[in-house]
Amino acid sequence: MHRFHLRPENWESAILDAEESHHCLNVLRLTQGDRITVFDGAGREGQAVIASTAGSKAKLKISSTATTPPPPCAITLAQAVPKGKNMDLIVQKAVELGAARIVPLLSDRTVVQIDAAEAAKKREKWSAIALEACKQCGQNHLPEVADPVSPKSFFDRLEKGDLHLIASLQPDARPIKTVLAEYGKTPKRVTIFVGPEGDFTPAEIALAKSHGCQPVTLGPIILRTETAAIYCLSVLAHELFSPPQA
Repeated sequence: MHRFHLRPENWESAILDAEESHHCLNVLRLTQGDRITVFDGAGREGQAVIASTAGSKAKLKISSTATTPPPPCAITLAQAVPKGKNMDLIVQKAVELGAARIVPLLSDRTVVQIDAAEAAKKREKWSAIALEACKQCGQNHLPEVADPVSPKSFFDRLEKGDLHLIASLQPDARPIKTVLAEYGKTPKRVTIFVGPEGDFTPAEIALAKSHGCQPVTLGPIILRTETAAIYCLSVLAHELFSPPQA
């Protein structure tokens, strides 16, 4: 069944916005009486029927709703922006793996240069990719995609008391599972920093450590940055989202 994003502020009126209505009525050519699934991006999902198509907007009748609780830990992926379309893939997979927030980083070794005007366009594009991924994989929690920032700017915003990890090739890096075991409980929020091809610079890693980031290893093989992001999110999701063993 087709899934559409029904914004939280439109849930009571049950009217799809212009973009979703266009996709529903003009692209997929759904009509009055067709059944669809809607979600608000904050955990709520509903089964609905298209009640009318007046004014090029799809007016719905929602028959039943359910709420998907958020994961027990909110994971932020702070990802150095790679070249090409690899960031698109990373955003898509981050949604599938349950990331709550994606922060694009413009690190010293980031090849892509983004000015303020382009940053807004990039964020809009990545947010659209995140939404499409939610539709495709059945994810009811739409992650926030932040504006691209420098690592230093983001380090300054880190909340004390949260768990902060940085994927690192340095010899003092430890396995993620070891760091989580030492933490002793399921953290409410975790941030994982993933660098560009060639890793973060030593200065950036030192700055990360000064802000409480703990270096973690991803194993003996050097991974591409998109693989590293998927690896980190997969391990964190397995360790933090899985119910404890009896």
